Amino acid sequence: MRLPPTRLIRALAVAAMAALPGCGALSALQGEPERDLFELRPPAALTCGPARIGELVVEPPKTRGTLDSNRIMIRPSVLQTQYLPDAEWGDTVPLTLQRLLVESLGATGSFRHVGRAPLGLSGDYALISDIRDFNAEMADGGVVIRLTVDAQMVSEMEANVVSRASFSATVPAASTRTADLIPAFDAGARQLVGQMRGWALTASGVAPSSCR
Repeated sequence: MRLPPTRLIRALAVAAMAALPGCGALSALQGEPERDLFELRPPAALTCGPARIGELVVEPPKTRGTLDSNRIMIRPSVLQTQYLPDAEWGDTVPLTLQRLLVESLGATGSFRHVGRAPLGLSGDYALISDIRDFNAEMADGGVVIRLTVDAQMVSEMEANVVSRASFSATVPAASTRTADLIPAFDAGARQLVGQMRGWALTASGVAPSSCR
């Protein structure tokens, strides 16, 4: 039996949408809900004088699958993960942290180049990190933003770990409303990146006390 032209076109469209990779027919037909986009800021700029070190490569941070996303995570309990329905980051969580580190370390002037990839075959130093927490949590006293990162500074020339450390920032939020969570995330990210910047400078041979 031949379908009328309009029914045939509709049937083909539904079949094509169902075949989209990573996307069901229903979501393809209805589309994703609109969400506000937010970006986090690096800490206040720190200037350390003329560059004395070569190239620093900030590798893309590693993390588990639930955080490797641009969705903003809330944990109602230690075993449960949810996301804000009306907001998301402008980039994935790992790429957001990478951008903040590149911007804040590049602004110090201590390195001739700070980037996401080496200019040549390899840089002088590589900053490798693993994001353990980047989410809001429901606690007994209310809501807190918890950011935790493990990091290593690697000398590419000598192929060894120069320094390793763990960093964390915990900031209270007034509620789980987006308007309350985003400023708390921003404050926590600035604390976290500020800690990592000071450590990275020291591990590279720069005294943060000489910066202003």
